[in-house]
Amino acid sequence: MDPVIIVGAGPVGLALSLGLAVRNVPSVIIDDGTDANAVRFTRTAVLRPDTVAWVRRLGFDTVWDKGASWAGWRFMHGRRHARTLPLSPDRRAAPLHIAQHDLTHGLRNAIAALPPSKDLVHVVTNSRVDALEQDPDGVTAHTRGPVPTTWRGSYLVGCDGARSTVRKLLGVRFPGRTAVERHAVAALRTELPWTGEAVLHRMPPWSKGGEVTARPLLDEAWRLDWLLPPRGDLVTPEALVAQIRETLAGWCDDTPAYELVDTGVYTLHHRLARRWRVDRAFLAGDAAHLLGALGTQGLDEGLRDVENLAWKLAEAWHDGGPAEVLLDSYQAERRTAVASRLRAADQSLPVLRGGGGLRTYLRGGARQHDALLTDGHLGRGPLGAPPAYRHSPLAPLDPEGAVEVGTAAGAPVADVPVTAPDGTTGWLRDRLGRGLLVVLVAPGTGVWDRRHWVTAGVMPRLAETVRTLPLRGELLVTEAYPGAAAHTVLLVRPDGHLAAAFTGVHPPSLHAAAEALRGNAPGQASAEAPEEATAQAH
Repeated sequence: MDPVIIVGAGPVGLALSLGLAVRNVPSVIIDDGTDANAVRFTRTAVLRPDTVAWVRRLGFDTVWDKGASWAGWRFMHGRRHARTLPLSPDRRAAPLHIAQHDLTHGLRNAIAALPPSKDLVHVVTNSRVDALEQDPDGVTAHTRGPVPTTWRGSYLVGCDGARSTVRKLLGVRFPGRTAVERHAVAALRTELPWTGEAVLHRMPPWSKGGEVTARPLLDEAWRLDWLLPPRGDLVTPEALVAQIRETLAGWCDDTPAYELVDTGVYTLHHRLARRWRVDRAFLAGDAAHLLGALGTQGLDEGLRDVENLAWKLAEAWHDGGPAEVLLDSYQAERRTAVASRLRAADQSLPVLRGGGGLRTYLRGGARQHDALLTDGHLGRGPLGAPPAYRHSPLAPLDPEGAVEVGTAAGAPVADVPVTAPDGTTGWLRDRLGRGLLVVLVAPGTGVWDRRHWVTAGVMPRLAETVRTLPLRGELLVTEAYPGAAAHTVLLVRPDGHLAAAFTGVHPPSLHAAAEALRGNAPGQASAEAPEEATAQAH
């Protein structure tokens, strides 16, 4: 079968190629060379813990060493320190702040480390797509560059950014709001009073209102963001340097020595593509959505897009047959999730930036406002929490023996210690990616001799059920899982979302749920989730 064509070689496109490669699906990356070697410390991303875990599974296992995890999140209002929110010292549970060029470089190194004999990822540099053709068997992409070339692929994914050529060639509209927020940004090396803590300072006394954040990077570097009027005067280099000196002096009583590394002014837009799938072509990342106001993280969402898409494309590629429900579920799940994030940001903006909105619903003044901003920056609540695909078309319909646990169906699973039948131990997130996970909650297995529990009780029956599932599966056991009783069985999707939980071993239900994840369940739910109608407003 032909490879998957990926247009765009930023972090989202590179991650997709690696996500396909670990499932033995070849891809061709069309790279126009834009900003290929750009080092910009003002272009950073905050990745949620489960996103970081996925990046590590893709082969960038040193990603923790390339970014900064924060010890706390400090709130300041005017001249007073309001409070500090401590963050987990466990880096597995903490967000990671990383420069985008470091993320890109790490993913490129992971591609270079793939076995050459398999030829799983082929990168074509200095080429631009200028025409697409689709037929029932695949996609043809015409590129221009040093040597104009025609490429044939089984599928094509546009990861080519906000000005996506793929989106335009597909005729997909990209409505939304322009200039939602504007920020002046500086990356600098200096010593601030809050080692390892990120800072949100609202209404600083040296400024006429406004808001400034300071977020640590590696090597005593910081990214500082000043909120600007959405449509205001140009920020000159002299004005930005004055702003830096004024802010540092306000925090440190006097302007400390600093090394200015990078500056920029970024205007944030909110947009959502009307369609994320057109036959065999898909959109992901900034080509599908733009967000970023109130600390929301567009790159993190883009990486979630391709984690969701990679396993579905791989299943369709290997199976070779019709996979309409499975492939349609990408748009139904991810577009609905991003639309919900955009609505939450749009509803919060009037509260936080002045005038009306939800003010009557948010008692508590500044504390509630701080909580809203924290959601976006730290990956919590409506502005930042990982999405739950509650109305997924891949959800099993009323399976026998289903039970509720601490994780809602469709939400990302908790990262708990697990043991495989061969005695291998590790963390649940580290086992994700290649197929389904079937996790038995079995208290005591950590202290029992493996020779006893692996052949005792429900284990033999469950192992046989896993062996015969219609999708590749791996059996694991855990001592405990939030909200789950002993002998609960969890079925986990390749992207780490909970498909279903059962009270004990129910082979027919497990098989039916696995078939549902292939898009083959009888009477399957529509690929358009209920939120989709509301999402069309964007």
